[in-house]
Amino acid sequence: MAAALSPEQYVPQTIRSHRLWVVWFACVVIASLVIALVFIAPVALANNHSAIALTIYRAFSKVCHQQPERSFFVAGYPLAICARCTGLYAGFTLSIILYPLIVPLRRTFTPPRKWLILAALPLAVDFGVNFLGIWTNTHSSRFLTGFVLGSVAVFYVVPGMMDLALRGWKNS
Repeated sequence: MAAALSPEQYVPQTIRSHRLWVVWFACVVIASLVIALVFIAPVALANNHSAIALTIYRAFSKVCHQQPERSFFVAGYPLAICARCTGLYAGFTLSIILYPLIVPLRRTFTPPRKWLILAALPLAVDFGVNFLGIWTNTHSSRFLTGFVLGSVAVFYVVPGMMDLALRGWKNS
């Protein structure tokens, strides 16, 4: 039997959902812009726009080690983030684009945490076996394990964004 919602948790079914779509679209634009910047940096550097490129590289240096030997290259220069981070960002971006086809935007609860932990497990194993010298991971393994985690992370981030959108709507 389902637990009853308190009056504060009730979301009237007559609320139009355009605000949810606006929030989702804003998230898609932001995620797409971030992944685009990853690729813009080496292209800008290759085309002698070093100020733009270095600004982007510097910004991403706060979240990634940017080791060239662990990065994909475009136009002869490394991406602004490593292969694993590229996978995380690409997986997140693709999943957020596809999100409304998989889950209704009105859903504001997250899946059980075990799914996030399971999604992080391949990444942890890939890192661990390389760190321990058991196996040398590759750009592909880094990218794919990051992609899996990034893809699953969306299902924990978007419900929070939708909840904020619904709460903001109720209070307006």
